[in-house]
Amino acid sequence: MREELAHDDYIAELRALVEHAATALLRLSDDDVTQPPSPDRWSRKEILGHLVDSASNNHQRFVRAQAQDDLVFPGYEQGDWVQAQRYREADWPALVTLWWMYNTHLVRVMEAVPLDIRFQPHYRHNLHEIAWQPVLPDEPTTLDDLMRDYGDHLRHHLAQLLPGDVLDVPSL
Repeated sequence: MREELAHDDYIAELRALVEHAATALLRLSDDDVTQPPSPDRWSRKEILGHLVDSASNNHQRFVRAQAQDDLVFPGYEQGDWVQAQRYREADWPALVTLWWMYNTHLVRVMEAVPLDIRFQPHYRHNLHEIAWQPVLPDEPTTLDDLMRDYGDHLRHHLAQLLPGDVLDVPSL
């Protein structure tokens, strides 16, 4: 039980991270978030849009994982999704609110996963294809590992969006 409680810590930290980041993101000006640092890089709006897409895809994975015997899920073409949704043209406060609301809900979903499902080892998965930090195809993994990976991916991109002096991002 002690190990399970330690695993819950990252979900509580994710909730705090989302709350702190939303406040800090809203302080950024439209000029700061619209222009990409270079022509081949995403703007801050596009990075946040990518995080909305990540939340959307992982939401489905976290829910579906509870009703299937494996951790095999479809991937998505991240660049195509960002381009198709024209995030650079989005209203910044509305985009931040969407990201905040989706992640607040996703944290609730994560907390609701029964522990036996969350920690069940899966030998059939495609986390070598869809996870931010891939898991080798012949290594077992859990839904908890996928959820933790989601938080690490989120933290990575928030560090790009918010300078360290603006937001002290708690460790996940």
